Amino acid sequence: MGRPYPSLRTTAALGTAAVLVAGAALGAAPAAAAGPPAAPVADSTPGLRFHDIPGSGGITLKGNVVTPAGAKEGAKYPLIVLPTSWSLPQVEYLAQAQQLADSGYVVVSYTSRGFWLSGGKIEVAGPPDVADVSAVIDWALAHTAADPQRIGLGGVSYGAGISLLAAGHDKRIKAVVALSGWADLIDSIYSGRTQHLQAAALLGGAGVLTGRPSDELNRTLIDFLGSNLAEEDTMIAWGRKRSPAAYLDEINANGAAVMMGNAWGDTIFPPNQYASFFDKLTGPKRLEFRPGDHATAEATGLLGLPNDTWTDAHRWFDRYLKGERNGIDQEQPVQLKSRTDGGYEGYRDWKSVGAAEERIALAGTKTIRTGVDSGADGGIVLLSNALDQFVKLPPAASIPLLPRAFADVRQSQPYGSARHIRGTARLHTTVTSNKESGTLVAYLYDEGPLGLGKLVSNAPYTFHGQRPGHPFGVDLELFSTAYDVPAGHRLALVIDTVDPLYIEHNPAGAQLTFSSPSTDPSYLSVPLREK
Repeated sequence: MGRPYPSLRTTAALGTAAVLVAGAALGAAPAAAAGPPAAPVADSTPGLRFHDIPGSGGITLKGNVVTPAGAKEGAKYPLIVLPTSWSLPQVEYLAQAQQLADSGYVVVSYTSRGFWLSGGKIEVAGPPDVADVSAVIDWALAHTAADPQRIGLGGVSYGAGISLLAAGHDKRIKAVVALSGWADLIDSIYSGRTQHLQAAALLGGAGVLTGRPSDELNRTLIDFLGSNLAEEDTMIAWGRKRSPAAYLDEINANGAAVMMGNAWGDTIFPPNQYASFFDKLTGPKRLEFRPGDHATAEATGLLGLPNDTWTDAHRWFDRYLKGERNGIDQEQPVQLKSRTDGGYEGYRDWKSVGAAEERIALAGTKTIRTGVDSGADGGIVLLSNALDQFVKLPPAASIPLLPRAFADVRQSQPYGSARHIRGTARLHTTVTSNKESGTLVAYLYDEGPLGLGKLVSNAPYTFHGQRPGHPFGVDLELFSTAYDVPAGHRLALVIDTVDPLYIEHNPAGAQLTFSSPSTDPSYLSVPLREK
C-alpha cells in the first residue's frame, strides 16, 4: 500500500510524474535515426570525424572521433572515451576532445543511448549503458589508431556515473575521470529517505525533452515522485544496480586510476556519497571538491576556457595513460577549495578533512508545527549554489525573523576567531511526532552580527512507521562542505519541515518535538580544519 497521510506536496509531485510520462507517450523526444549503422571506415586522419558506432544490443550510437594532428601511419595513441551527460548530444566534449587530441590522444565521444539520435531507450546507466562503453572501445580499437593497452574513460554527470560503472566491468580501462557524478544513486536523490523533488523532476523532464525514457524509468519516476512505499525496495534495488558503490570490489580488482571531482553545492549529486566511495578505493585515486552546483565547476572547460578541473583531468590521463611524471600522483590525493577562500588545501584522505570537531549542545525541548515553510531553505536546483560559486551569494535567511512556531532555532555564541568548517556536520537529536510519518530539514547557517544567515549546509530526513508520541533517535549527516565563518559571527542550526528542494511527508496537524534526554544528549558536531 502507498504511504499514509498524502501531503499536498506529494500530490504536486504526482502531477509532475504524470507530465513526464505523458510527454514520453506523446513522443516529445527526438526519434532515433532509423536503419543500420554506416559501414565502418578505418580512419587515422587527423581532425574531427563523425561516425555511427555500434552499441550493445544492436543499436546505433552517434559519435565522433578526434585524432591527433601529425598522426603517423601505423602509430598507436592512448584512447579516451567520453560518454555524454544526461540530455546532451555528442558535441558536448568537442573543445576538450580537441585539446586532448592536440596532446596526443585519440578521443571518441558518443551520445548516450536513448538521447537525441542515438538508438535505444534511456536506461539510467543500466547494464546496456555499461555494455555500450565496451562496444565503443571495441569499435575504437578496430577503426582508429587507439592503443589497447592505454584506455581511459571520462565524463561529466551522467558520463561520470557510466565511466565509474564501466571501470568495474571492463578490465581494459586504465584511468577514469568522473566529474560531477555519483557513486551511490540512492544516497544522491533519496538521501535521508527523502525524495529530492527538484533534482528528480529536472532529470525526468529533460529526459522526456531530449530522449526516449524506458518503461522502467517511467514506472520508477511515478513510484518515486508519488512516494509509493510499497515499491520502495524495488526502487532501491533499481538504484543500487546503477551505483558504482555496489561494484566497489570489481572496480578495485580491475585497478583503474580514478579521479573524481564535484562541487560542494551539487543539488543533484551531493558530495557526501562521492567522499565515502573515495576512501574505499584501493587503487590510484584523487578527489577534488570546489564551490558551485551540479557541473558548474567544469562548465567553462567544456567551452574551451581555462579550467582547473579539466587541467587536472588532463594531468591525470597524462600520468596514467602516457606514463608522464607530472607530479599529480605525488600531490595530496584530496584537494579542496573553500567556498569562501580562493586557495586549495590538500589532505591525505577524506578522514583527515575536518579532523578537529566542535560539538554544540542542543539542550532543552522545542515543539514545532509542520507543513509551513519557515523561510529557511536550500535554494533552487542548479541556480542557488552557482550564485554562491560566482558571486558569493548562497541562500540566505534572517535568523531572528524565522517563525519559531514552525522552526527550531539554536545558536552558538559569537566566535572570537574564524572557524574553518571542513567536511560533514552531523546532527544527533531525539524526535517525538504525533504522527507515524514526517519530514524534517536541518540547515546550518553562518549568522552575521545583524542576523543575516548564509547557508553553510543542509540535509533532509524522513521517517515512516514511528509510534505516535514515542521518542526516537535521529542521526543526520548534513551535506559536506568547506566554509569559513568569520570572527564575530556565530553558527545557527535551524530545523523546519518544508523545503522546495524535497518532497515532505508531514500529515495535516503533525507536530515534531525535539528534546535532549540526559541519557542521550542532543548535539551538532561541526568538523573543523586542524590548526
